[in-house]
Amino acid sequence: MWLAAKVGASLLVPRCGAEPGQSPDWPMLTGVMNELSAARTDAQAPAWRHLPALQQPAYPDEAVLADVVADLRRRPPLVFAGEVDSLRNLIAQASTGDAFVLMGGDCAESFTHNTADNIRLKVQTILQMAAVLTYGASTPVVKIGRMAGQYAKPRSSDTETRGEVTLPAFRGDSVNGHEFTPEARIPDPTRMLDAYLRSGTTLNLIRAFTMGGYADLREVHSWNRGFTANPAYKRFESFAEELDRAMRFMEAAGVDFEALRQVDFYAAHEALLLEYEDAMIREDSRSGRLYDTSAHMLWVGERTREADGAHVAILAGVHNPVGVKVGPTTSPDDLSRLMDRLNPEGLPGRLSLITRMGADRIREALPQLVEAVRADGRPVTWIADPMHGNTITSDNGYKTRRFETILDEIRGFFEVHRSLGTAPGGIHVELTGDDVTEVLGGGEHIDEAGLAEHYETLVDPRLNHQQSLEVAFEIAEMLKG
Repeated sequence: MWLAAKVGASLLVPRCGAEPGQSPDWPMLTGVMNELSAARTDAQAPAWRHLPALQQPAYPDEAVLADVVADLRRRPPLVFAGEVDSLRNLIAQASTGDAFVLMGGDCAESFTHNTADNIRLKVQTILQMAAVLTYGASTPVVKIGRMAGQYAKPRSSDTETRGEVTLPAFRGDSVNGHEFTPEARIPDPTRMLDAYLRSGTTLNLIRAFTMGGYADLREVHSWNRGFTANPAYKRFESFAEELDRAMRFMEAAGVDFEALRQVDFYAAHEALLLEYEDAMIREDSRSGRLYDTSAHMLWVGERTREADGAHVAILAGVHNPVGVKVGPTTSPDDLSRLMDRLNPEGLPGRLSLITRMGADRIREALPQLVEAVRADGRPVTWIADPMHGNTITSDNGYKTRRFETILDEIRGFFEVHRSLGTAPGGIHVELTGDDVTEVLGGGEHIDEAGLAEHYETLVDPRLNHQQSLEVAFEIAEMLKG
């Protein structure tokens, strides 16, 4: 079980009724107190403050920022060292092909959509995809949500212009508001407190879903309730019937199903806001190691992955599993320097390389990187992000992606690894459990006119529920070889 279940305790997250800026009520702990420790002191000066820090908000009041950071340092961790270590071990299995990482969730979480229904539908979608992969390809699946902290996004420009008006760009709800007004677009550090509380309540709800029987594989038929019949759902129903027969056989054979009631589920986000991530670093009193307790796994993006930059430096100092987004301009030397900084000892499961090449580049650009890493000898887990390299603008002005292009990049990712004898370790996708219309194509045949029906994302387009299931079935076939 993820979170504090591994150590026999309730998840340490705030009560749902806590207001931004308030200290939350925390449940009683048993078995994890040895993992609690104070935040780093000023004497443990973080090296990142002396390095180039890209994509950081320009806060108008440094005193307010300092107060927020001090407040965050006093707050309880959102995850614990034991949980983080468990995830690192699972990711290590994926690096050798003995497991497969499924990472999915919103491009950028929204305060407005931080509701029980939205969280449930995202978790449900990931669980459905995992069930398809696990049963369809006989592969253990490491389930990681881009959730409970994905409230900030890098932007290609610091400003946005509409007509004659230019304002600061929207950088996610933990930084500023999406409304195109001068007041909303001013970076506000108190939003990080709100992000902390919402991340905590999200983790608490995820724990309830994944440990309370909702994820029980014997309930797979119920997971599609409320969705309109279509090819993807019909395919899932057929799969569910086959799985149901297997469950009945196992029950007749005397298998104990209690373990099926609970699943491992972890949380990850991009380590973008350096002040927030630094404030959430805690020392594990068992080992003396530092952990970023804002999430189980953190990654740095394509825009912030400089080996001598602040984002890599802050992750180099923590014991979490970390990821790095790798684009088509990445060189073997870039990867060597990143491995030197992030995993000099070559610890299995520590470093994942998340490729975002674009379908038209992956077969050309990826082989030399895979060969360079293999020659280096230090283990990495290769994960495909087929979303960000395939973003286009439709003729009617929507930022979108083509479903077939997404699948093509996944196929290219598998083809390269199969040809080189290395392991395709996982998939990293932007998705939602809602029936949005943001990605062209798929079984619903969403066209450009259809984008306008339910286009809801504030930043990047996401796979909807049906498209996510379609991706899972396709990957299951690829994993079978």
